[in-house]
Amino acid sequence: MKNPLRASRTRIAAVAAAVLFGAGAGAAVVTALDSDQKAPQAGVAEAASPIARSTSTVGEIYERSAAGVVEITVGSAGAGSLGGGGATQAQGSGFVYDEQGHIITNQHVVDGAESVSVRFSDGSTYDATVVGSDPSTDLAVLEVDAPPSLLEPLRLGKSSELAVGDGVIAIGSPFGLEQTVTTGIVSALNRQINSPNDFAIDDAIQTDAAINHGNSGGPLLDLEGRVIGVNSQIESESGGNDGIGFAVPSDTVARIAAVLIADGEVEHAYLGVATGDTSSGDGASIAEVRPGTPAAAAGLREGDVVTEIDGEAVADADELRTLIDARQPGDSVELTIVRDGEEQTIEVELAARPSA
Repeated sequence: MKNPLRASRTRIAAVAAAVLFGAGAGAAVVTALDSDQKAPQAGVAEAASPIARSTSTVGEIYERSAAGVVEITVGSAGAGSLGGGGATQAQGSGFVYDEQGHIITNQHVVDGAESVSVRFSDGSTYDATVVGSDPSTDLAVLEVDAPPSLLEPLRLGKSSELAVGDGVIAIGSPFGLEQTVTTGIVSALNRQINSPNDFAIDDAIQTDAAINHGNSGGPLLDLEGRVIGVNSQIESESGGNDGIGFAVPSDTVARIAAVLIADGEVEHAYLGVATGDTSSGDGASIAEVRPGTPAAAAGLREGDVVTEIDGEAVADADELRTLIDARQPGDSVELTIVRDGEEQTIEVELAARPSA
């Protein structure tokens, strides 16, 4: 179910040469951002701690975490370059996910890449391959054949346990300035941002930590040095940092990264409707049924109000999307709807969400 946001919010990546990848246009642009003690292997989420529980300074967290943050350079053919020819490069950020050489970044950073390289904190650079990417969550996993001494995985925290006001730290390569650290707080939770394939990414973290071109794909850390998000977008009138940044939550990162590493791709269940909330706050109102979709095949109509899925109440449009996303392509679900004041049930076989 696509749920596009206002045009001012879009993805950013830093220009390394010739072209800005993923930059939006218009007056308001939300641009996607492109220790001595070794951290345990990623994949096991840990509880995020509020400010009051942290005794580490920003410098101490940086010292423990910086070795796990990398700069990513992407090369592509010149079809999209200014003037229509020549090779282009763009930069973003990422972080070491595990000791097998997997790197997490944004999908929009590596979209269309013909070559990818990863630069570590010691300045060494290695070629990388794209293991898999998911435009629906704007996440990608790379793999690099680097010495074990360079692979310092960052731990994942639980974004679901964050609170507004918790302190956060961003590390990345804004404008190609590698290993830059900025600080701020969790400004808001459960925001919704737009994915590269124009679907909604739920539960995004809003932060006032300075995030700019080139921060895309880099980690947003809590005050224990755990990754609680992947920096992905900013909202700005000027295209620069205005103190409103967004990160894909670590709970989503943990789920998607595991599937990409195992299978190379992620499929999301797809109903094929645009929805809105009802004035009564009871159900999700269907604003559009897209042709050729499971919703169209099942006979759903504009104006229908979905109140239940498989007997589970649907309070609003966000909840409908969450419940659909919890299913798998090919699953059959029973929707309880209200049409012209009458309640009825409709069986729908879900499909795989389009990748673009």
